[in-house]
Amino acid sequence: MNMLVIYDIAEPRRLNKIAKVIKDYGIRVQKSIFEVDVSNTTFEEMKFRIEKIIEMYEDGVKYFPLCEKCKNTVEIIGQGVFIDPDEEYYVL
Repeated sequence: MNMLVIYDIAEPRRLNKIAKVIKDYGIRVQKSIFEVDVSNTTFEEMKFRIEKIIEMYEDGVKYFPLCEKCKNTVEIIGQGVFIDPDEEYYVL
């Protein structure tokens, strides 16, 4: 399941913890946005780890599933870089 994980965390220490957790599952594409590609089981694990850290009345985390069709229509303007984890690399 490919998705964007977007968060707004009120306290810097929790913010750093959340970023470290999500980094275990995906790639940071902007400061508070990660792209993750996980199975349903791994997604539940990630959510559980996040829910143990956040304060429900101060912080917010949103999960936006991306279908294959949507994923392939991403447009980037400016400094953003699309990272394709399936892209082939050649070492010369």
